[in-house]
Amino acid sequence: MNINIKECAQILKKKNNILILTHAHPDGDTLGSGFALCRALMKLGKKARVINDDEIPKKYNYLYDDLKFKDFKEEFVIAVDVATENLLGALQDEYRGKTDICIDHHLTNTDYAAKTLLCDVPATCEIIYKLILELGAEIDKKTADCLYTGLSTDTGCFRYASTTSQSYRIAADLIDLGADNGFINRAMFETKTKSYVMLERLALNGLKLYCGDKVAVIKVTQDMYRKTGSNEQETEALAPLTRQIEGVQIGITMREKKDKTCKASIRTFEVNAAQLAKCFGGGGHSQAAACRFDCTINEAEKLIVEKCGEFLL
Repeated sequence: MNINIKECAQILKKKNNILILTHAHPDGDTLGSGFALCRALMKLGKKARVINDDEIPKKYNYLYDDLKFKDFKEEFVIAVDVATENLLGALQDEYRGKTDICIDHHLTNTDYAAKTLLCDVPATCEIIYKLILELGAEIDKKTADCLYTGLSTDTGCFRYASTTSQSYRIAADLIDLGADNGFINRAMFETKTKSYVMLERLALNGLKLYCGDKVAVIKVTQDMYRKTGSNEQETEALAPLTRQIEGVQIGITMREKKDKTCKASIRTFEVNAAQLAKCFGGGGHSQAAACRFDCTINEAEKLIVEKCGEFLL
């Protein structure tokens, strides 16, 4: 059942003990959305907390380092920026079929929640911003930081074609409300750990081109993590690199999981990335999507490259 922002706010005003789910391998939008909404609900006197299946990368510590969550048994479950239940990772084992509201901006959302607030905007944080205003909760500096983080990361620091004039207006409002845009932009786009730099070098050394050099594939293995001291949480910045190669229409970054399955991040320009990911049970946006494979990374590479060939015909 689809609901709008006003209806969502009316529901949340009547609820308490609210658990907020964010997607596995968390990025700035799911975390920014989750912690911004959590802060707003807490300001309204409600108990709320955010959980994630994976360890949150240290660069996002500022989103929640001042928060103290009270212990409670959840009575209402919200998922933010989670298009499908399998993106919850291991959390889906406990919360499958239990999401009361999903707040999302992925048009490939599978409508798994009892109610869905879905808007076609560049970042889920844009929806959360409007929802907080509708709730009548204060947007303080820390909440503004959360919202700006999600908005800036999902628009590629406002470089992606998905960025709208509304995105800029909301960003300006958030800066007026105290968002530290300079710090956030440096942390998200201009700061790399030494372990990530070593990982990037190994990954790019193994880059392969297919389909007349129109498809670029980067593979990140568990062995690469061991050699560099890096981890999956640091691979977020790899995905855009494949699309930056001249002539490449489909860029794919494949990450091997500890259980030897893998995940693929897809970046495109004209090819619909969401439709490509959907072929393997995933989803996302027209130019950025992801999917998971229950096979080895080499087997998955063959499968997705073959499918890319069909999309490029």
